[in-house]
Amino acid sequence: MSTTATGAPARREQILATAAQLFAARGFHGVSVADLGAACGISGPALYKHFPSKDAVLAEMLVAISEELLAVGREHVAAAEGPADAVRRLVGFHVDFALSRPALIVVQDRDWASLPDDARERVRGLQREYVELWAGQLREVDGSLDVAASRAAAHATFGLLNSTPHSARAPADRMRGLLRDMALRSLGVA
Repeated sequence: MSTTATGAPARREQILATAAQLFAARGFHGVSVADLGAACGISGPALYKHFPSKDAVLAEMLVAISEELLAVGREHVAAAEGPADAVRRLVGFHVDFALSRPALIVVQDRDWASLPDDARERVRGLQREYVELWAGQLREVDGSLDVAASRAAAHATFGLLNSTPHSARAPADRMRGLLRDMALRSLGVA
């Protein structure tokens, strides 16, 4: 995202990134607007120039990452040379996401109930589409998988990869290879 003359987009991105870290560390309800503003180098009330509420910060954070996962996932599938390559690309992309942005995984897991209803429905819809993207490729790879089994395989893979906030004990490069290999083997695409 480019920066405007007022610096607003860059500040919004900073607020979202800082909020993800704070919410992951202390929980959504454990962070005040004043805490968030102070961590961003602005006053709490100045935060309202960028977001109408703390709820709006959480909503934009989780909607945006869900949109990104789906959009980039679709790009990987479109660029793939067949379903097995698509699955390899999806796994690699999701591993990179999980290792580079674990705070977002923690926030989604812990603070899902704090999302406003409209944002929760939007995130849920985007996540369903992301699951279907994976499931469709998995059915292409393994014709014995039905819709339910392919969705279950996608969810199980997400469970493995999204465990990184709790399981990433090795250096990032080693974790990346370990997670990628485990996921691909379990999906029959090693």
